Amino acid sequence: MDTPALATAQWFTSSRSANNGDCVECAYLPDLVAVRDSKDRSGPSLIFTPRQWAAFVHAVPHPR
Repeated sequence: MDTPALATAQWFTSSRSANNGDCVECAYLPDLVAVRDSKDRSGPSLIFTPRQWAAFVHAVPHPR
């Protein structure tokens, strides 16, 4: 999905990121969440609804 909002999106990585380039970046868009590979910023982005993103985040095991 190509959306004009991606051009001005404010991308971020997790505060727990190792900052080694092997991360994903996320951006909150109006009514969507975008995710992309930090090594390929001009590549494709995955687009999720907030509900889909929340379900994913809650399903992923978190380090303790």
